[in-house]
Amino acid sequence: MGLELPKRVRRVAVGGLAVSALLFVSGCSSEQTTELKRLAQPVSATREAPHIHDLWMWSWLAAMITGVIVWGLILYVAIRYRRRSESDVPVQTRYNLPIEIFYTIAPVMMVIVFFFFTIKTQDATLHDFDHPDQNVTVVGQQWSWTFNYVDEPAIGGQTVYDPGTTADPPTLWLVKDAKTEFHLFSPDVIHSFWVPAFLFKMDVVPGRDNHFGLVPNRIGTYEGRCAELCGVYHSRMLFNVNVTTQAKFDAHLKSLVDQGFVGMNKGGSQVSEQPGLETNGGQE
Repeated sequence: MGLELPKRVRRVAVGGLAVSALLFVSGCSSEQTTELKRLAQPVSATREAPHIHDLWMWSWLAAMITGVIVWGLILYVAIRYRRRSESDVPVQTRYNLPIEIFYTIAPVMMVIVFFFFTIKTQDATLHDFDHPDQNVTVVGQQWSWTFNYVDEPAIGGQTVYDPGTTADPPTLWLVKDAKTEFHLFSPDVIHSFWVPAFLFKMDVVPGRDNHFGLVPNRIGTYEGRCAELCGVYHSRMLFNVNVTTQAKFDAHLKSLVDQGFVGMNKGGSQVSEQPGLETNGGQE
C-alpha cells in the first residue's frame, strides 16, 4: 500500500537526474566551474580576503549540514508516523524528549561556533598598521568618490587626489604588497566603500573616521561601488581600483601633480564635523 514507485521507474528517474547534472557541469566553462567552487565569491585580491572567504565557505557547509539534518528528520517523521489506514490516526500530543533537547542545544552550539569564528575572522581582517606604506583618505559624496594619497614621499611628501564624477568614475591606485591604510569620510549622507575583490566593505559615515588596513597582493583592475542606498544616483556611484607596481604608482602621482590635483580634498569643510558628534577625529 502507498505510493511506492516501481524499481524500473526509480532507476530511470535517478539516471535522468545524474545525466542532467553531468550535462549541467559539462556545459560550464572552466571559469564558471571555478566560480561554482568558490560559491560565487570573486577571486581575492588582498592578503586579508582569504580569511573572509574561508568563513563564507565554512558557513555554507554548516548551513548545508543543518539543512540535511532538518530535512532528514522531517522526512523521517512524515514516513515513520504517517497515517496507514482510515482508522489509524497517529497520536497528536506525543513528544520526543531527545529530539527536543537536540533542537535546543544544537542551535545554541551553532551560534557559539559562528560567533567564535566570526570574531577570529574580524581580528584577522579589521586592523590598522603601525607604519603603513600607503595612506589613502577616501571621500564618498553624492554621487562619486575622491581618493587622497596622503604625504607621498615620491612627490616630496605632498598629498594629491584622484577626483571623479558619475559620468567619469575615478580610479583608486594601490601598490601591490604595500601595507595600505584607509580613512573614510563623507560630507553628506552614509555611503559604503565596497570592492568585491577585496571581500570587504565598510560604511562611510558623516562625522566619523572609519578606518581599516589591507595589503593588495594581486596586480589588476577591479570594480568598486557604493553599497549603501545614498540617493537618486546611487547606482552610478562607481569607481575602479588599479593595483600596480610602485614605479607606475609613483608616475601616476606625478601626473596628478602636473594636473593640479594637489592637497587634501574631502568634498566639504564639514566632512568630519556634524551636529551631535565630537569633532576630535570624527569620533564620539
